Amino acid sequence: MNKKILQIALPSIVSNITVPLLGLVDTAISGHMGSPVYIGAVAVGSMIFNVMYWLCGFLRMGTSGMTSQSLGQRDLDTVASLLARSMTVALAIALAIIILQIPIGHLALRLVDPTDDIRSAAWTYFRICVWGAPAMLCLYSLTGWYIGMQNTRLPMFISIMQNVVNIMASMTFVYVLGMNIEGVALGTLTAQYAGLIVSLALWTRTYGQRLFPRIHWRKLLNTASMSRFFSVNRDIFLRTLFIVSVNFYFLSAGASQGTIVLAVNTLLMQLFTLFSYVMDGFAYAGEALCGRLHGAGNQREFNRTVKHLFGWGTALAIAYTLAYALGGNTFLALLTNDTTVIEASATYFPWAVLIPLCGMAAFIWDGVFIGITATRGMLISSAVSTILFFALYLLLRPYLHNHALWLAFLVYLAMRGIVQSIIMRKEQILHKNKGL
Repeated sequence: MNKKILQIALPSIVSNITVPLLGLVDTAISGHMGSPVYIGAVAVGSMIFNVMYWLCGFLRMGTSGMTSQSLGQRDLDTVASLLARSMTVALAIALAIIILQIPIGHLALRLVDPTDDIRSAAWTYFRICVWGAPAMLCLYSLTGWYIGMQNTRLPMFISIMQNVVNIMASMTFVYVLGMNIEGVALGTLTAQYAGLIVSLALWTRTYGQRLFPRIHWRKLLNTASMSRFFSVNRDIFLRTLFIVSVNFYFLSAGASQGTIVLAVNTLLMQLFTLFSYVMDGFAYAGEALCGRLHGAGNQREFNRTVKHLFGWGTALAIAYTLAYALGGNTFLALLTNDTTVIEASATYFPWAVLIPLCGMAAFIWDGVFIGITATRGMLISSAVSTILFFALYLLLRPYLHNHALWLAFLVYLAMRGIVQSIIMRKEQILHKNKGL
């Protein structure tokens, strides 16, 4: 079982690590254009797309869970149709984004409220990259489908390839053709469509001959199938809204306390990001393996898989906690040479050290719940945890200030795992009673 988990988790971890490189490459190139305006424009534009695509993450998660269950049931007709249905929805959403790009872009820039020069450059970046929406959203569907099929090596290869294409294309547009922000945006756009083309080519080569004839095109949009598809994905979308609200409020609450606190919180949150890259890999393993076993009705092996996933999660949480406690300051020094920020970080550093222990269960349970499409449980846990986050912070803010923010965030992470544990426990008791 551990071997199966690692076969899915390790390629996913590599994929997760390469994803930020797309934005990092754009930032690095824009940083050598001779004006900080370009850096700010890429940062603002990337943030807009990150939020927009993050909210569409249900295309990956919902597709993954339903595909793995159908695979466990050996229902290849549904397996094939799920990908076609997910990509159809992805293209519909992408078309809506392109049609509404002007109001979406203006609203996003109004909310971010950058300076006029950055706004102008960010608008240029947005108007070019928005045409990548069909590629990005279809890649979400394909990635989720690959994970559901227990195949995370193809998404890993595609992520690495995208980064190579992005570097080569962006440098060509900027340094060879003499473009500025347009070149950076076109490089990103090129990488996105290169990823989609390669992903479709690999699907055709690996699965096409066997599965393409099984797609029931006439039944693709039938009421029952679409109802289940949107029921699962609606809960994931709403759950994502709660998570986004916490993450962005955490950022804005830190900013309201001054530049130093904002810088400190931003640096310390990198510890959470590093931990999430690895834990997401094991969450993906939970989606694929638990979904398939749930679909096959193999409860005994399902329970065994969950125990192994939590074994890996616990070991990693302890390892990360020790690594942060012993070497976290060294890591922060790599991110900044500002001694004022590093010294200020020491006050809040103990909170960041506790992130792995508080957040581990939520990552593992998210994977399991997505795999068995128990998305209502994910929504409930996120809603309860988010309400608790805001209540705790607003109550303690006058007394603990930024410490209150970190305490509320850690409680939020832990509560997500606790609520999901309670929900899963009730589901298991109900399952046993039905069996009797």
